[in-house]
Amino acid sequence: MTQVATQPTASHFVNGRYVEDTAGAPIDVIYPATGQVIARVHEATAAIIEEAIASADAAQKAWAALPGVQRGRILRRAADMIRARNRDLSILETHDTGKPLSETLYVDATSGADALEYFGGLAASLTGEHIPLGENWAYTVREPLGVCVGIGAWNYPTQIACWKGAPALACGNAMIFKPSETTPLCALKIAEILHEAGLPAGLYNVIQGRGAVGAALVGDARVDKVSLTGSVPTGKKVYAAAAAGMKHVTMELGGKSPLIIFDDADLEDAVGGAILGNFYSSGQVCSNGTRVFVQKGIREAFLARLSERLADAVIGDPLDEATNFGPMVSEGQLGIVQRYIAKGVEEGARLVCGGKRLDKDGFWITPAVFADVTDDMTIAREEIFGPVMCVLDFEDEDDVIARANDTEFGLSAGVFTRDLTRAHRVVARMEAGTCYINTYNDAPVEVPFGGVKMSGVGRENAKAAIAHYSQVKSVFVRMGRVEAPF
Repeated sequence: MTQVATQPTASHFVNGRYVEDTAGAPIDVIYPATGQVIARVHEATAAIIEEAIASADAAQKAWAALPGVQRGRILRRAADMIRARNRDLSILETHDTGKPLSETLYVDATSGADALEYFGGLAASLTGEHIPLGENWAYTVREPLGVCVGIGAWNYPTQIACWKGAPALACGNAMIFKPSETTPLCALKIAEILHEAGLPAGLYNVIQGRGAVGAALVGDARVDKVSLTGSVPTGKKVYAAAAAGMKHVTMELGGKSPLIIFDDADLEDAVGGAILGNFYSSGQVCSNGTRVFVQKGIREAFLARLSERLADAVIGDPLDEATNFGPMVSEGQLGIVQRYIAKGVEEGARLVCGGKRLDKDGFWITPAVFADVTDDMTIAREEIFGPVMCVLDFEDEDDVIARANDTEFGLSAGVFTRDLTRAHRVVARMEAGTCYINTYNDAPVEVPFGGVKMSGVGRENAKAAIAHYSQVKSVFVRMGRVEAPF
């Protein structure tokens, strides 16, 4: 096993270098598998915040003036470097989050590299259009927004750092990224690699901190755009603060997404999709399909096969590649999950399996499956963000669609059926921004990702993200004389 240092060079990466200010409040980094402190960083002080914003503001205009192909070349070079260092970055991600190395090796840094490569390739294509208007004409110019702030979640720290940074930089913006205080390590490496790849100083700064640091960034008049990945309550606060300054926003928030399994579905695929949509990353995925509606004809077969496959989950050392189910990210998140499990039992749901805290160091709980869940139960209404699956019965297609949509959230939705006509019919009626047919939680960078209703505004990834990190200037050109009334 490669030895990877978990203590970073310094807490922040600002203006092309690591910087430290120990006057900031300490933040302990705890390895979820053991509960032990593996690093310590310090919250950004006012001086660090000022340097991050000022250096981003100073560097952005020269970056925007470069040809897009030059910007893209740096992003693509960084993508190659990330792939070359994937194992070390994956080990760091595992220490940061507790996710098994069997996941992080294939999903986290690699998807970040995909984003940098994709948007690096798009950078040279960001052009306007010519609009003929008889003898007159007009043209449009796509311009960067300026200084962008990214606020990350703790479940995919490397990926989110790239998902926000790549389109921002491709469009000619600067990015200041604040990771979650729970997982502060990985974004620093992304900043370091970008700088090593040739990104000019100041264009991708990473500073640490809790909510107050995020609020200071969002409230600064020099910041033009805010992109948050987080919970709905946090999103509402950040959205309101950004609106006060009329800033551009992208909000990628939580969900309580439905996964509908019809009785003609391939049972093995449906069970696999439900596992991916509930227990990958120990259930700590915003788009998870945690309300699993199973048509009554296959409910018992589904539960039986699901229980069999969950018995094969390998719970152990996350750095052992044989392990495929890791701990919760923190003691606090584990406690939240335990309270929801207790609430489910109290309200009458049947705990089919799992939901037990393991008697070992760290934040471990076994994947839980509830059956006989009704739509009004707390575990079916509220986002748990942990390995808790709710299985609900249904018989009628119209009825299940109405029930699936009866939620304030609208991030994702999925359907399993062999009838593709029905599959397309169902997803057309789902109130969700990201839908899946006979799969769940695939998130290639080429496809827009985001939600509707309380699950957010805007889109990550794909060409759609370009619109959220740039603005269009229109220019009208009159070729003849100007007529005026006086």
